[in-house]
Amino acid sequence: MTVRISRLGIPRRRATRILACAAAAALLAAGVAVAQQKTIAIGTGGTGGVYYPMGGGIAAVLSKSLPGVQATAEVTGGSVDNLKLIGSGQSEVGFSMADAALDALKGQDKFRGNKVDVRTLMVLYPNRMHVVTIEGTGIETMADLKGKRVSTGSPGSATEVMAFRVIEAAGLDKDKDMRRERLGVAESVNAIKDRKIDAFFWVGGLPTAAVTDLGATPGVKIKMVDHAGTVDKMNAKYGDLYAADSIPPGTYPGQDKENKIAVVWNVLVTSDKMSDQMAYDVVKTIFDKKPDLIAVHKEAQSFDYKHQRKANSPIPWHPGAVKYFAEKGVQM
Repeated sequence: MTVRISRLGIPRRRATRILACAAAAALLAAGVAVAQQKTIAIGTGGTGGVYYPMGGGIAAVLSKSLPGVQATAEVTGGSVDNLKLIGSGQSEVGFSMADAALDALKGQDKFRGNKVDVRTLMVLYPNRMHVVTIEGTGIETMADLKGKRVSTGSPGSATEVMAFRVIEAAGLDKDKDMRRERLGVAESVNAIKDRKIDAFFWVGGLPTAAVTDLGATPGVKIKMVDHAGTVDKMNAKYGDLYAADSIPPGTYPGQDKENKIAVVWNVLVTSDKMSDQMAYDVVKTIFDKKPDLIAVHKEAQSFDYKHQRKANSPIPWHPGAVKYFAEKGVQM
């Protein structure tokens, strides 16, 4: 807005001073408003998985329920990216698999020289490893991946971390025994439809939209490769992070039998710098608004007090989260 000082009917010098004071007051007021607004960036994953829609749901309930908080869900490569963003202060909250978070805490593997002081806010839901192929590739077992074109997940994802461990435990060499691509789940589905790859790894919730899309594709018969037999070897080397489970038949179109798999827990994490009150408020809001989150994705049904145990997350818990769960009588 432009103000003509000559029309104010007061001396120019005094008018200038009045306008300067008014501008300063307006800036101060704006500064106070900005200071009161807290932005929370939530690192999620690719658009074809569960992290992204679930993160969007969490961002929505936090923004609606917490005064002065604006939360946003950010598309990322997945767990590894999310942990690095938290470490650099670019994100306040992130989704992660427990194994990737432990690597970040210890500063090992993909976090060598880049340790992250990460803290658990809550245990979310079990992440299921999918080893997906289609009829016509000749792949029936993990051993059949030898010599094939295989995507092991996008760079920056925990899919890649766990895929390498499953491959190793199956007695295969990720670099020598297959022609490896590094694609996200949506890209992997497109590549297998186009016959550019023969199989792909993906670790996510049930159902994963991109895998559902593959199963529903005309002329394609989806096949899920069993690999639960790798769990004991992975736990022997990396700690008790994994468990054997299954994907029930019919979870995906054309999936006509149970798929025996390895699983790991997903956790919602932050840094040690988040305030106790904010951590408390985030966790409380998620549990208070659980029905809203189930409407976003049914994996939110797994958000349960019984899962909030130190045995399910090897990462130290944030004191604000511990306070909330203690109030709910949770024995951690």
